[in-house]
Amino acid sequence: QVQLVESGGGSVQAGDSLRLSCAASGRSFSAYAMGWFRQAPGKERKFVAAITWRGGNTAYDASVKGRFTISRDYARNTVYLQMNSLQPEDTAVYYCAVRPFPGDVVRPTNYTSWGQGTQVTVSS
Repeated sequence: QVQLVESGGGSVQAGDSLRLSCAASGRSFSAYAMGWFRQAPGKERKFVAAITWRGGNTAYDASVKGRFTISRDYARNTVYLQMNSLQPEDTAVYYCAVRPFPGDVVRPTNYTSWGQGTQVTVSS
């Protein structure tokens, strides 16, 4: 069983930065990729970014490309999401998740383990 714990959320002003962390634990932890998703009130959970665990290849949604950077610390089983130039539309609960097998990293249904989420609120 894999446990994921996110941290680093908060309330900021537009233009500020935050860095989210997601620590994975569990004896059976392995991943093809880890991803970040976000869900705003009343909306679907949407893909933000993903990184392949071994190769470090990244993918981003167009709405965050150039502002957000995903990275991972292989030794610490931790994935990060550096968020710069935050905007009010970035306000959401952010979740990290594990995709155990190769394939599409965008669809949330392809991920098997999820964290509890961390709130990010950006005010104008």
